[in-house]
Amino acid sequence: IINTGSIVGLVGLDILIPYTATKAAAHAFTKSLALHLGDQNIRVNCVVPGPVWTPNIPATMPITEVKNFGHEVALKRPGQPEELAPVYVFLASDDASFVTGALYEVTGGRLSPG
Repeated sequence: IINTGSIVGLVGLDILIPYTATKAAAHAFTKSLALHLGDQNIRVNCVVPGPVWTPNIPATMPITEVKNFGHEVALKRPGQPEELAPVYVFLASDDASFVTGALYEVTGGRLSPG
C-alpha cells in the first residue's frame, strides 16, 4: 500500500489548514496501518512530496506567486510529477521488501523538522 502525503503535513501551512490536517492524518494512518498489517507481510508506506508542478498550481495561485513556486527548496525549483514516479515504483517493488511505515520525502531539499 502506497499513500500520498505532503510536506505540509509535516511542517504545517497556515493558509491550507484542512489540507495540511488531512495530509498529517495520512502520515499517521500510514504508520499505524503498517503496524497493523505487518504480521501479514503487507507493507504500507507514504510518499511525501514537496512542491511539485501540476496544472493545479497556476489555477489556484496568484500569478505573482506562481513564478516563485518551489524556489524555497534547496534545488530552487519545483519538482515534476515524473520525478516522484521512481519512488512509487521502488516502494511497490521487492527491493523495498523490508520497508514499511516509512514516509519518503521527495521535496527538492525542503526539510521537515526533526
